[in-house]
Amino acid sequence: MKAIALNNQTLNWTDHPDLPEPAADEVAIDVAWAGMNRADLMQSKGAYPPPPGASEILGLEVSGRVAAVGENVSHLEPGDEVCALLTGGGYASRVNVPSAQVLPVPAGLTLKQAAALPEVFATAWMNLYMVAGVKPEERVLVHAAASGLGTATIQLAVAMGNPVFATAGSDDKLAVCRTLGATGTWNRHNGSFAEAVKDWGGADMVLDPVGGDYIAENQKCLNVEGRIVLIGLMGGTDAKLSTVAMLRKRQRVMGSTLRAQPVSVKGEVMDALYEHVWPRLASGEIKPVIDRTWPIEEANEAMTYLASNESTGKVLLAVNP
Repeated sequence: MKAIALNNQTLNWTDHPDLPEPAADEVAIDVAWAGMNRADLMQSKGAYPPPPGASEILGLEVSGRVAAVGENVSHLEPGDEVCALLTGGGYASRVNVPSAQVLPVPAGLTLKQAAALPEVFATAWMNLYMVAGVKPEERVLVHAAASGLGTATIQLAVAMGNPVFATAGSDDKLAVCRTLGATGTWNRHNGSFAEAVKDWGGADMVLDPVGGDYIAENQKCLNVEGRIVLIGLMGGTDAKLSTVAMLRKRQRVMGSTLRAQPVSVKGEVMDALYEHVWPRLASGEIKPVIDRTWPIEEANEAMTYLASNESTGKVLLAVNP
């Protein structure tokens, strides 16, 4: 098989030892497309090592065709078109993954579109509806809302009955957010978003991949019982909390990562996506947002583009489309 090898932050598509046959509860997938995520960018810089036992190869989501199944897998068979949430190993021609993290491609979607689904929708679902426990009609503030995760989160929240306020770095990106259903928007280059969010009705939950100075601003616009879920540190590792606001408004600040969760939790998330999101994808109510694609041999160029923050939606690598 082939896979991306990382050498001094350079990505090389090269020969790699073949994987073993899938274990009893695993599925082997011949990869067609691999989704790119900021976690891959962080790992390539040495800032986000994979969990113990996970593949060192980059890549947290793929689409492709089932090549083989373990002896305990009965709901999938060779040849099925699928997409999968991974702990690593996606930038490769083949990957083994627990069957609980594999779903069929939604009806009417291509393998290319399906590669844009697992990581972002799983992250959005877990953090909104499992970690933060968002209820119908609660209001959600989404930062970096034009990213792959942001565009998925907007659509998911709106479909589940939760109004969304989106922040992003350009008016063009905010226009896309509005087309996806955001009813409030703010260009981060215009300063603090807090007053605009309060005028919109405040936030009951914030999905924050930025951290840093955003934490204090999030607190300013949180409603009573509001929750901040921190999922990234794009704005730095240091933050100031208002303990007065935490007590007066009974605010909660929670850190969350999907990658290190056990298979049982990831399986629960994927089951929820299959129930709540897959039918909406099949009907067209929710759509994958794809910005650009590169052949896997040009992964360096794709990674540079991802790091530029110019993308709106997902960046994909074509492995064997």
